[in-house]
Amino acid sequence: MAPTSRFHGVIPPVVTPRTSDGAVDVSSLERVTKHLLDGGVNGLFVLGSSAEVPYLTNDERAVVVRTIAGVNAGQVPLIVGANEQTTNRVIEEGRRMVDLGADALVVTSQYYAISDVNETETHFRSVHAALNVPIFAYDVPVRTHYKLPLNLLVQLGRDGVIAGVKDSSGDDVAFRQLLIASRDIPNFDIFTGHEVVVDGALLGRAQGVVPGLGNVDPAGYARLYSSAVAGDFASAAREQDRITDVFNIVYAATPGRVSAGAAGLGAFKTALMLMGVIDTNVMSAPLLALNSSETAAIKVILERNGLL
Repeated sequence: MAPTSRFHGVIPPVVTPRTSDGAVDVSSLERVTKHLLDGGVNGLFVLGSSAEVPYLTNDERAVVVRTIAGVNAGQVPLIVGANEQTTNRVIEEGRRMVDLGADALVVTSQYYAISDVNETETHFRSVHAALNVPIFAYDVPVRTHYKLPLNLLVQLGRDGVIAGVKDSSGDDVAFRQLLIASRDIPNFDIFTGHEVVVDGALLGRAQGVVPGLGNVDPAGYARLYSSAVAGDFASAAREQDRITDVFNIVYAATPGRVSAGAAGLGAFKTALMLMGVIDTNVMSAPLLALNSSETAAIKVILERNGLL
């Protein structure tokens, strides 16, 4: 396998660090961005779920995109989430993100609104018609409560409406079916958001991965991807096995003390704090940060994987 388009490889969804008083921590965000670029990533996904995007105000979103774009300075593609509830709001947000430096946009189906497949198709076609940048469909039913249908994604790809799919559905069967059904569509790039089956996704000819855990270990994912591109899937599997152990940080939170979202994203932030990349593991209100005992458990995992 080899990259066939500008959008490929490891594209982490960048976290949004906060200061102790809850403001966006610009200095820490700059360090995160440099940490990712130094780790060898192929792109940056800004304002995704790992950025806690639903919790960010419009002004905070602008600060985040401007900060990351400034550090990146065109080194890798900047793919930005246009996260809003309905079509016209997505178009408005998308225009704002393009003005701030987005090279491509990631768009979900409508949410809160109760839609069907026809409205979803109209939604993506309308966004594409209004915005002159590549659009990636974001299949994330845990947040939208709607699984994007295979036939719709393939048709939108064939018609040039979407440039690809960021799959965070957790449905590995549907993901493989999408890879097979879209194989003959030129420059149609499919990414898995699943941190621990990346080697399998790449073996199935996915173009890359958008891993939240990539914030913590971008170099590990870069090694995995490079091995897969070289056809050395034995090395890719070994790297994936190590990364899978690192992924255990998401289980460090005491069950029932924090939400599932705070447990996962909080683990990424806590790891970055321990590594000295960001200053605090503060979450966006009302999410709770991981505590000292949970932090200690994460430290053990990082140490045994050579990240501390």
